[in-house]
Amino acid sequence: MNELKTLTLRRPDDFHLHLRDGEYLAAVLPFTARQFARAVVMPNLKPPVTTVELAGAYRQRILAALPGAQHFEPLMTLYLTNNTTPAEVRKARDCGFIVGCKLYPAGATTHSDAGVTAIEKISPALEAMQECDLVLQVHGEATQSDVDVFDREAIFIDRTLSILTERFPALKIVFEHVTTRQAVEFVQQARAGVAATITPQHLLHNRNAIFQNGIRPHYYCLPVLKREADRQALLTAATSDNPRFFLGTDSAPHAQHTKETECGCAGMFSAHAALELYAEAFEQAGRLDRLEAFASERGADFYGLPRNAGHVELERVNWVPPKHYQFGKDQLVPMRAGETISWRFRSEQPA
Repeated sequence: MNELKTLTLRRPDDFHLHLRDGEYLAAVLPFTARQFARAVVMPNLKPPVTTVELAGAYRQRILAALPGAQHFEPLMTLYLTNNTTPAEVRKARDCGFIVGCKLYPAGATTHSDAGVTAIEKISPALEAMQECDLVLQVHGEATQSDVDVFDREAIFIDRTLSILTERFPALKIVFEHVTTRQAVEFVQQARAGVAATITPQHLLHNRNAIFQNGIRPHYYCLPVLKREADRQALLTAATSDNPRFFLGTDSAPHAQHTKETECGCAGMFSAHAALELYAEAFEQAGRLDRLEAFASERGADFYGLPRNAGHVELERVNWVPPKHYQFGKDQLVPMRAGETISWRFRSEQPA
């Protein structure tokens, strides 16, 4: 059998992305904009993006940071807090550029300290989202101090997510960056309107990657990498025909010195090689034929967006990402820095 030399895909979307702000935004945005037509931009800035006004201003900063030749649409989200009102949700629906609201349990991840402390406190906002057909994007981890870090996702399903899906039967929900077999099974069996994003790191690596030859802080993300059985469950789901699973990189840049410290930040930067990393994972599963649906079709369909025109092309060429990229005045260590990746992004082909 001849080895595939190039791979052409409908231009994809990233349905879970962190872009930061200011000079950091300007440093990382071009990586995403050259591969993806659109991305759902996470709102956990400091201060968080909690209102339509703040989301609109952030969107304008993203558009202003785009290199002139790149065409990219940021899909904005609101950061849910205990104080989010139904009126603000309706404003989000009416503004035309917000596609959902993000639920961060307080303390779950980077800049989540302003997050929701109890689902009951946001019930009016969730009712309004259900009426307005806005998507609830969920960081699904229980954050109580007695919960083991490797069990946080499974316990969140039992204590919170299963209740949410029943209490708000018409609410569209994306279980973001799922990491466990339990999460895959929950999404597969859930009512209509429940889906999940999957990251490249959770498809390619298990938790052993964090501890190879010592502590590797650039493999620390939240939710953390899990067991090999969990990785296999994610890979099976991503490469299946199930439309509930689609691409969300969770690319999360942090300055090198904030990762390599006594209390390092969680997050992996994958935007420099996002499609290449997914292609590697799908090829390992023998399912490169399923990558286009996962990357370019299912997410758009779930969010009610038109599929993109135009295409992108990957070529089978070994290359090695640099040890770091410039990140404003700092440096940023990308995922798989200094390691070989077997596919490389070659071009965008217009419609």
